[in-house]
Amino acid sequence: MNETVIKIENLSKLYRLGQIGTGTLSHDLNRWWAKVRGKEDPYAKIGQVNDRTKQAASDYVWALKDINLEVKHGEVLGIIGRNGAGKSTLLKLISRITAPTTGEIKAKGRIASLLEVGTGMHPEMTARENIYLNGAILGMKRQEIARKFDDIVEFAGCAMYVDTPVKRYSSGMRVRLGFAVAAFLEPDILIVDEVLAVGDAEFQKKAIGKMKEVSTSEGRTVLFVSHNMSAVKNLCKRIVLIDEGHIMFESDDVGAGIRHYLHIEQDGQLCSGEWRNRQGISENQYVDLLRFYVTNEDEHILRDIHRNNTPIYLCAEINIKQLHEYLSFAYFLYDTEGDLVYLSSSADKTKQEWPRFREGFQKVYTQIPARFLNGGRYIVELKAIIQGESILKDIEKAKPIISFEIRGGMSDSPFWPEGTHRKGILAPIFDWKVR
Repeated sequence: MNETVIKIENLSKLYRLGQIGTGTLSHDLNRWWAKVRGKEDPYAKIGQVNDRTKQAASDYVWALKDINLEVKHGEVLGIIGRNGAGKSTLLKLISRITAPTTGEIKAKGRIASLLEVGTGMHPEMTARENIYLNGAILGMKRQEIARKFDDIVEFAGCAMYVDTPVKRYSSGMRVRLGFAVAAFLEPDILIVDEVLAVGDAEFQKKAIGKMKEVSTSEGRTVLFVSHNMSAVKNLCKRIVLIDEGHIMFESDDVGAGIRHYLHIEQDGQLCSGEWRNRQGISENQYVDLLRFYVTNEDEHILRDIHRNNTPIYLCAEINIKQLHEYLSFAYFLYDTEGDLVYLSSSADKTKQEWPRFREGFQKVYTQIPARFLNGGRYIVELKAIIQGESILKDIEKAKPIISFEIRGGMSDSPFWPEGTHRKGILAPIFDWKVR
């Protein structure tokens, strides 16, 4: 079946910055008078693009602007983008939690949304009461809900607490219950925002499996928002990339969408082996990241291809403005499909072995050993972290991301001649001995 179940036409959402409302009686009267005459909101004309890295030049901002999108029956659509891009706003509009400023949304069937921890859960009510309440909101009969009740409780893993008020649940338990209710009460459209990250690994695996089952076996539509690119690639058949309130990329090629999101492609070119903070944005109080690059042993920046039989070095030039006991740096190394190969942190070892930072300018670097990575292109993102929180959010639009390519030199063995590509992401050479 190729029926369209969600159709979005010229959808836009305007918000006012600062306090709720327009802030003045004159603004309220002007907007009311324009609406009465069937005219455009006069303050919508001055709304600025939703780029949160810049100072506001207007009291109004477009969270979404001119969105056009169709979603087919049984489709699993991945929606990706950086924080603040407009993903959650789009889902709230589709879920009818808020109304659009302009444009319209046409949706067929019942919609179940899981947009944040505890969505749809009344904290004073028990899990049992919440399950029946949510089913009633979806228009289900009591007998239908009772038939699904045991499956919901089993999936959520809350049998012991089914008659305990939800306010006493942990955030992970609330997510499990909320997802189970949304998935098992047979909505035609299931909307899941970035909430699965709160759950443990076992639950994430179960949830992704359930969403696959919902779309393939039961033919229902799923809209999935996540920053976990592996989950997006594993689950979704189509992808939409949103940035600054606009759809920047839409394709059935999920891998291409992920590469676009990871900034691998910039104006059609692969990102290089060097990143500079050209915007000069450095609003956090601890550290300025000035430069991030990859070099060989001779400290030449690798802008092209490197052989894997010699080590390479990842180097960051930083200016520490204020020391913090738990400041660390980490890099995340991805392949071109967006899968995380591994991550490495300056805080991986005991605290006594952490690098000793000082205030002022310095370089921090680490090595990727020879004969470790297999041939291919890799993307590296650098983060500065304090107690698990990234402190470089202010430069997220221009993420410190570089890439490099490795070819050849897989080993000295005659069984791996030049041009041969061995399987796998890693290609380490280990010693083999006979006793």
